[in-house]
Amino acid sequence: MPILRAKEIAKMPESEKRAKMLELRKELIKLESQRATGAQITSPGKIRAIKRTIAKILTKMEAK
Repeated sequence: MPILRAKEIAKMPESEKRAKMLELRKELIKLESQRATGAQITSPGKIRAIKRTIAKILTKMEAK
């Protein structure tokens, strides 16, 4: 799953932003549960990147 840039998020319609945010939140829950159980995460930096992308989407949604 590619991480989105602010320009890409700004161009998205509102419905697509909501869908992407839900998808990212599901992925985040999956990765955090893997970390909590002690499983090996393939990319530990991915959790941080997903959190940042969710924050970017929320910021763009609130700006309107």
